Amino acid sequence: MRFDFTDLRLFLAVADAGSITHGAAEVNLSLAAASERLREMETTGGVRLLERGRRGVTLTEAGEALSHHAREILNQVTLMRGEMGRFAQGIRASIRVIANTAAIVEVLPIRLSAWLASHPQVDIDLRERQSHEIARSISAGFADIGVLSDAAAHQGLILRPFAVSKLVVVSAKTHWLATEKEILFARLAEQYFIGLEGGALQDHLDTQAARLGVVLRYRIRLRTFESICAAASNGVGVAIVPDTVARQCKRAYNFGITPLTDAWARRNLSVCVASGFDPTPIARELFDHLANA
Repeated sequence: MRFDFTDLRLFLAVADAGSITHGAAEVNLSLAAASERLREMETTGGVRLLERGRRGVTLTEAGEALSHHAREILNQVTLMRGEMGRFAQGIRASIRVIANTAAIVEVLPIRLSAWLASHPQVDIDLRERQSHEIARSISAGFADIGVLSDAAAHQGLILRPFAVSKLVVVSAKTHWLATEKEILFARLAEQYFIGLEGGALQDHLDTQAARLGVVLRYRIRLRTFESICAAASNGVGVAIVPDTVARQCKRAYNFGITPLTDAWARRNLSVCVASGFDPTPIARELFDHLANA
């Protein structure tokens, strides 16, 4: 069997996502190219690795075996590169970090900036994901460090406390919400919303609405929290944003802030690494910095 590293990364990404389409996107391959690589892996090995169905793919017994070995191989390659980087002159190291919206917006920029300034030879590949996706990806070895809500499944992860994030509703001062001390998400079902164009937080809110059997009505979707808060202050609609962001934007815009009382609106964030893999020394140093900051 002649599998290269791209083949192994693709196979693990597909196994993790349960979807060839999503797995291909994770490793930056087109669906056609990914499908061809997977077929070639099966043809070359003479085994079926994936069971394909309407709802995605599952691993065969042979696929489970390959998944186990592929994770060990790629982890060893990562460790090798990190070890060689200690002896090479001028070599740059890269750390893959995935985090939810709250961490990226509220805390990570400050904590990462100081660390990066003192490590000029290190680059960070930072991506936004929902917490359950982060837990799955870290445990599968697709990234080095994750920051997620500790309510997400964390089997196979080493977790350390990171921060607390709260979600609030922002609305125009003339809106009835501005006089409320707190509010349940369900009471907002009839409101018109201002949303983000995309991202983990937006997906999280839509998921919570779906659990209530509600489809949120959006007047507009914007790119940044600042533009959302500005629109809310002008009465365009209401919006749900992290509390830290709301208080920062309130310095520039006049709007009301109403805390959400739902349990999912208050999240204890944790920084994590996979318990089954040894991170590179530089990734371990960053993990310790984020956990102890």
